Amino acid sequence: MIWRPIRSGLAGAKVRLREIDSTDRHTLARFDRDSGSSVGGFQHWAAHRACPGDAAQYVIETVHSRLVVGSMWVVQAGPRTGWFSYGIGIGSAHRRCGYASDAISVLLGHMFTDRGYRTCEVSVHGGNLASLTLHGALGFLERSRLRDTELRPGSVNYVVQLGIEAAQFTGLPVHRTALRPMAMAGRGRHWRRRRGRHWQVQHLR
Repeated sequence: MIWRPIRSGLAGAKVRLREIDSTDRHTLARFDRDSGSSVGGFQHWAAHRACPGDAAQYVIETVHSRLVVGSMWVVQAGPRTGWFSYGIGIGSAHRRCGYASDAISVLLGHMFTDRGYRTCEVSVHGGNLASLTLHGALGFLERSRLRDTELRPGSVNYVVQLGIEAAQFTGLPVHRTALRPMAMAGRGRHWRRRRGRHWQVQHLR
């Protein structure tokens, strides 16, 4: 099945999603180098190169400065099943700014509201507490745990499968911004207050 690209300008309070292009290669490869070999970590450029035919990868960039802060891939099982999944990663220098939650809300709003999908499921490594906490705050519920046979003995050896339904999504206050694209931007770490023409005089008083 041919994937219909996400439309241009799909944005939330802090970030927008756009199709990846060749100019993003060095930034995404740097994110991969910075993350090292962390267990359950997202590989930005590697994921793009290995992207299967029914999936697509997108860059996550800030709304105001258009700074690339991460990427995500999306795979669909098809409109008949109404199911899709995704993976997301934020560069280490841009974490804890709310970019991941905003990007996920934007994607869910687009897939549920614009494309009519009914279910989203994701798999998160059991040791990735930050991602598990994030998805829980966004309304995802745990559905099952699968044993990960590739990990060394003594480490966390399961993958948590989480899911959210379209009806759940629309009823959660945390996703209201995604249902109203381009709402007033939140204040991430790169946000700076604009200074009016009287700022300097007032500041010096």
